[in-house]
Amino acid sequence: MSQELPTQAIDPKIYALYDEYCHGDMDRREFLAKAAATVVGGMAMAQALFPRYANAQTISFTDARIKASYVKYASPGGSSGEMRGYLVQPVSTTVTKFPAVLVIHENRGLNPYIEDVARRLAAAGFLALAPDGLYPLGGYPGNDEEGKRLQDSLVPAKLQTDMLNGAVFLKNHPLSSGKLGVTGFCWGGGMTNALAAELGDNVQAGAPYYGVSAPADQVSKIKAELVLHFAETDPRINVTWPPFEGALKTQGVKAQAHFYAGTQHGFHNNSTPRFNQTAADLSWTRTLELFNRTLKT
Repeated sequence: MSQELPTQAIDPKIYALYDEYCHGDMDRREFLAKAAATVVGGMAMAQALFPRYANAQTISFTDARIKASYVKYASPGGSSGEMRGYLVQPVSTTVTKFPAVLVIHENRGLNPYIEDVARRLAAAGFLALAPDGLYPLGGYPGNDEEGKRLQDSLVPAKLQTDMLNGAVFLKNHPLSSGKLGVTGFCWGGGMTNALAAELGDNVQAGAPYYGVSAPADQVSKIKAELVLHFAETDPRINVTWPPFEGALKTQGVKAQAHFYAGTQHGFHNNSTPRFNQTAADLSWTRTLELFNRTLKT
């Protein structure tokens, strides 16, 4: 079946298997086999969930509003001491410095969807950097399954340091105004929360998408305003929110969570049938409102 299989045609059991495939030890072959054995037509449903990145581009590489390039920067304490990222700047004849936003990828490296998110932010007036956590292993390999395998092989603390160093590089970039926001998706959503704690008052805003909470003993360090986005059906992530919410309130952190009806984990990613146009658009409007209000003033 083609990638155009509508979201409502995919059985919830297949979504659950896909989530296990994306975040557990199940490989592609096992995922397809289990899907085929679970429901009639499960194989086709499973195949439809694999990303089609040609569908993900909303801002062209050649869009006149932006200028994109790949940059390298030092990453002491990271996986290899050096990192590479996708830097996208707005094109302006009057503005020389821009508010900055770090874009953190899912658990599979810097794929085309995340690069497009960086371009979307640049088109909205932000200096955006999307680091590739897989750079020390050769970079995003061109497919998500191999990307996940590579990311799983990295030392988590060193990978987090690589993301932190990306934030420091971006905040201090000559084109940066010095105000910094962070957004991320899935693994990157959890990393957004973690970096908000680690960076303290060096980051002004965070917009995590379906990410796990920051470590409980780190929440007191969060100074950024948070707007958090959750799918309605995402038990693995959503169970972490109530204690996180309580800790944020205790610490007086300004935070607002949104749960989007009828959505699955990954609803912002427009390369798979998990994509929900209404929820993606609304969540992105809220993310931009946060960044415009906290970073551009």
